[in-house]
Amino acid sequence: MTRFYKITIHHRQTNTQHTLEVPSDRYILQAAEDQGVQLPFSCRNGACTTCAVRVLSGDIYQPEAMGLSPALREKGYALLCVGYPRSDIEVETQDEDEVYELQFGRYFGKGKIRFGLPLDED
Repeated sequence: MTRFYKITIHHRQTNTQHTLEVPSDRYILQAAEDQGVQLPFSCRNGACTTCAVRVLSGDIYQPEAMGLSPALREKGYALLCVGYPRSDIEVETQDEDEVYELQFGRYFGKGKIRFGLPLDED
């Protein structure tokens, strides 16, 4: 059964706030766009960090968020393009460069990259 959840998005880049109703079987980004809300995105596939948010409260299910390491997920980051609501949620958009640095900055220029990105290693 599809449930609907209240999603509050604090859009830092535009200094605005949006409140939406999103069904549990729809991606949050897609539902926001359907309701006229423009949010940052790029790949729509869970591979980049353009649509990254920090979850302030609530639960987002994001099994396809390959662009976020398990460590960043544990710290409360999520990707709206592949995130489904599992409760009422409050999130804050992030600067893509900040998330990218948190995700990859410790590897580049430090000789730790061999074959691919060691996202699951620490």
